Amino acid sequence: MAGKGKGKALVVLGAIAVAVFALVYFGISLTSNIGKTQTQITSEDAAKQLDKLYKNITVTTAEQIKGQIDLDPVAVGDSLPDISKFPVSVTNTTDHFVEIFSSTEKSGTGMNGWLNEVATDFNKSNIAMNGKPVSVKIRNIASGTATDYIRSGKYVPDAFTPSNELWGEIVKAQGIPTQLVSKRLVGNVAGIVTNKTKYDELVNKYGSLNVKTITDAIADNELAMGYTDPFASSTGLNFLVAALGTFDSSDLLGEKAVQGFEKFQANVPFIASTTLQMRDAAKSGMLDAFILEYQTYVNAPDLKGSYVFTPFGVRHDSPLYALGDLPQDKLDIIKKFAEFVEQDRYQRLAEEKGFNGLDDYNSELNAVDGSVLSSAQKLWKEKKDGNKPIAAVFVADVSGSMNGEPLNQLKDSLLTGQKYLGRDNSIGFVSYSSNVSINLPIGKYDANQQSMFVGAINSLQASGGTATFDGIVVAMKMLQDELALHPDVRPLIFVLSDGETNEGHSLKDIRGIIENFKIPVYTIGYNANIQALESISSINEAASINADTEDVVYKISNLLNVQM
Repeated sequence: MAGKGKGKALVVLGAIAVAVFALVYFGISLTSNIGKTQTQITSEDAAKQLDKLYKNITVTTAEQIKGQIDLDPVAVGDSLPDISKFPVSVTNTTDHFVEIFSSTEKSGTGMNGWLNEVATDFNKSNIAMNGKPVSVKIRNIASGTATDYIRSGKYVPDAFTPSNELWGEIVKAQGIPTQLVSKRLVGNVAGIVTNKTKYDELVNKYGSLNVKTITDAIADNELAMGYTDPFASSTGLNFLVAALGTFDSSDLLGEKAVQGFEKFQANVPFIASTTLQMRDAAKSGMLDAFILEYQTYVNAPDLKGSYVFTPFGVRHDSPLYALGDLPQDKLDIIKKFAEFVEQDRYQRLAEEKGFNGLDDYNSELNAVDGSVLSSAQKLWKEKKDGNKPIAAVFVADVSGSMNGEPLNQLKDSLLTGQKYLGRDNSIGFVSYSSNVSINLPIGKYDANQQSMFVGAINSLQASGGTATFDGIVVAMKMLQDELALHPDVRPLIFVLSDGETNEGHSLKDIRGIIENFKIPVYTIGYNANIQALESISSINEAASINADTEDVVYKISNLLNVQM
């Protein structure tokens, strides 16, 4: 009996011990996750979850096939879509007219539609020259993109009014006949928009805030600031030149300027493809400051109260240029339109829309030759990553819905975009349908890797379902393995897809892992506005692009030029 009692006691004690261990285990698990959302997980948990998800995916390794690589430099005009992709915001009303490329802040809608309203009135004014009624045609197109069309010769309008004079200098340096008709159609200024708390902190230390103190603060890691792509953005190009000038105003491309820029750029956390992407990053708390035009700033109630605007660089006064060897009658129309715009009532209208503010600000920069500006853009491309190489995995949708033209465009866009990738970076390639294939393991982007990348792209065939998030899981696993070998690389993922996921894992399954690893996931949607892909990109402040088959090559080329 005593033995049986002792045995029962041991069983009870054993049960208690199990219960205690279970309580401790689950208690630790429970308390370790207090205050976390379902998607917020530790690095250790993220790694475990990634391994678990990866093991549940059917992954194959494709045969390595080399392709023929093209070593010719990128021809800008080759990737540009037909000019019809950029809308005509004011249509000419007569047979005798001029077409004007206009920057988007003045030829859009609402507060950004000032020039459209003026041009519409001009066309209604029954103005005749040499006995013939005349009118203007306005095309809404960003200054950097417009410059690409003009300098490549793909499409040259009669006139061009960019945001600032820097683009006019670049066009002129390409040998295109350029005549400055008006130095200013409407007043505007570029500026650094700084969180008020951080602004006060920097003023207390430096005495004032300007590009010099901003670059010093960034170089010393005291300020998190982002700016936009200087190949596409007027404000971004202006800031690049102004920043170089703070290091050596006498030689923007000299050794002193380059060294100063490298130190500064190493601490820039964010380069945005668009102003919208940059503003979203600021709203998330990622940035203390960013760059913006004054007209946008004054029309943004969420900025005026909590951010301080500090002007910099050249003014953004919308100069007007006549382009090419125009006949005199066209040149006369352009000059007449410039005079029409200068009328008091249209300048008052501009003020109502936020223009013509800060008129007492004078440009801080002297005139910069267009060839120097183009060289500064190339310098930025070489130095923007602060000598920190990138490891990127491209994830391509080859499901059945991509068959035909969508897959052909995906191939064309990657074959064109791969010229922007850079020899110092490492590249991998994954494709997916119902399952996932590693078409190219991550490797240094030398001529051999480039050849295999081209071969992998050319070998793609479409069929099956769409397991987008499985493809992203495989890309993240490849990058985590790469980071274990080379911890200093900056990881990126580019996803190209045309539709919603219908197989495999979900966004909910992988969101926490993406958040924890902080890998930016750039997404390109083909002929679709894919909300799930946009949600992925927003997790770590990456860009999401919606493109159709006509302009996807250009959009992807621009994205890779900025991020790679």
